[in-house]
Amino acid sequence: MDNYDVAIIGCGVSGANIARRLSAYQIKTAVLEKAADVSFGTSKANSGIIHGGFHHNKKYLKARLEMQGSLMFDQLHRELDFPFRRCGIVVAALHDDEMESVEHLYRQGVENGVIGIELCSRERILELEPKLSRDTVGGLYAPGGGIIEPYRFVFALVESAVKNGVKLYTDFKVTAAQYDAEKWTIEADDGRKITARYAVNSAGLFADEVSRVFGGEEFTIKPRKGEYFLMDKQTKARPGRVVFPVPTSVSKGMLVIPTVEGTVLVGPTADTVEDKNDYSTTAVHLEKILDSGKAMIPSLSQNDVITNFAGLRPALEEDFYIEPSKKAPAFIQVAGIQSPGLTASPAVGEYVKDLLKSIGLSLTEKSDWDPLVEERPRSRELSPFDLDKLIAKDPAWGNMVCRCENVSEAEIIQAIKLGHTTLDGIKYFTRAQMGRCQGGFCTYKIIKIIMREAGLSWDAITKHGSSSRILEAQL
Repeated sequence: MDNYDVAIIGCGVSGANIARRLSAYQIKTAVLEKAADVSFGTSKANSGIIHGGFHHNKKYLKARLEMQGSLMFDQLHRELDFPFRRCGIVVAALHDDEMESVEHLYRQGVENGVIGIELCSRERILELEPKLSRDTVGGLYAPGGGIIEPYRFVFALVESAVKNGVKLYTDFKVTAAQYDAEKWTIEADDGRKITARYAVNSAGLFADEVSRVFGGEEFTIKPRKGEYFLMDKQTKARPGRVVFPVPTSVSKGMLVIPTVEGTVLVGPTADTVEDKNDYSTTAVHLEKILDSGKAMIPSLSQNDVITNFAGLRPALEEDFYIEPSKKAPAFIQVAGIQSPGLTASPAVGEYVKDLLKSIGLSLTEKSDWDPLVEERPRSRELSPFDLDKLIAKDPAWGNMVCRCENVSEAEIIQAIKLGHTTLDGIKYFTRAQMGRCQGGFCTYKIIKIIMREAGLSWDAITKHGSSSRILEAQL
């Protein structure tokens, strides 16, 4: 049985940031992820926005962590290899009576210390985002807002953490935990066990179930489903900035997002559901999304849609729930991390590190901690001359497996060598299967490469783990 100082349950964006932060200290840390790969829960269907710091009052922990976390992304971007850009955020008011709410957001942003926030006239908001509807009467501008590829961010965090000594366990669904005066014994559903002096519950949608396993607080995570449209890179409706509507009491509304990789995301809805595995989409909700998006950006067209999908947010209370358990010893709760969880996540890592220290974990910095991960070339970002140089060294760079996203065989092989052996893992790491054909032309090629490089048989290839096999024998 492997022994650790800290075990982190769940490896979405919160767990990954906590793991990387702890990797800087002379302790043994394990991450226990129930899925086949990291970022396969809430983080995989994230809007990919670095928020502007004006939606929440600073009396809330999530607002304070949002502001702190946002300021940390520039350094993280320099250290880690993930797409990120501060394109700015605009809130578009389409009616005069919405300007009162916009003014409230502006005052709140000023109180929160948002840098450069502007209350905009009609002329100014249309200057900032010319594709907005001519019905726009004014709005808000937060230049510090941005866009990010959330799964690549998680992958980079985990790669950095593992490089610095963190142990990652996948397919490790925690089903039992026992405390014996100085350590937890944590057991997975397949019988594997580890021990840890401290445990951190960052299990997202399943944080309530993990809390019960550890004898912690009783609470209920209510999944809040958000459905999205994804539009092709060729759409003429792509805005230059993230476009928000004026928010409601339930949601920040349906956004139009120019993703960091060039597509356009429209959504999400916000509907409470009972099933934590309900990722279905409906025609009614998708029509609502498109109508809401077109009210702000009239040039949006259903002809540009390449796919639709849904994500589930772990709704709990109005604020994040991050504190030491009052019932379970040496146990930190990190639950209810919905929007702006991605933006806040680097600060969540710092906050949880400090909480662990406050309940007795001794932390001594490593002298050899390395914050950098390898910057890997990507075919779509290279000049023809630089690509030719790589092809001369390795012909796999010249075999374009995914034509929509210009992903080479060499990049697929890199992903597999880093442990991403499912179709979704390779998709999130390389963007192969994310283009207009949605894997229609490249999936078969990727399966063949996985079989060859990972030594897996054809019937062992899955979309996102053992319950999602792609091919089965016909009897």
